[in-house]
Amino acid sequence: MPSPRLRPLLGALALLLATPLVGVAPARAQISQEQAFQRGRAVNLARMRAEAINGGLGVYRPAACMYVRSGGDCLVRADAEGFLFRFYGGPPGAAQLGQPPTVETEILIAPDGRSVLSVVYNGPPRSQPGS
Repeated sequence: MPSPRLRPLLGALALLLATPLVGVAPARAQISQEQAFQRGRAVNLARMRAEAINGGLGVYRPAACMYVRSGGDCLVRADAEGFLFRFYGGPPGAAQLGQPPTVETEILIAPDGRSVLSVVYNGPPRSQPGS
């Protein structure tokens, strides 16, 4: 049992530690979860649009980064204008065989991740990956 002089201090310390955790932490977690959800939705939409405009999964596969929920290295920018993805692709299995990509795609997705704002570029690679 703490001494009578320490009891008020321990009570105040317990109150100070408990109060901020109740009011502040959940709001930050919700914002972060919502942003992560929008980014995940955006990367899925960008990947599916690229698959569709390049002939479907039977003839085209986007870069592996487009299968990462965050967009990985394919995410160029995320801001108030939306999510900008730039990535390479090619025939199924080409990446695993070390073959160069045959298509470069750049797509802008709305900030909420629900719509394609623009297919900025979809064509032969303007440069090779890593250059």
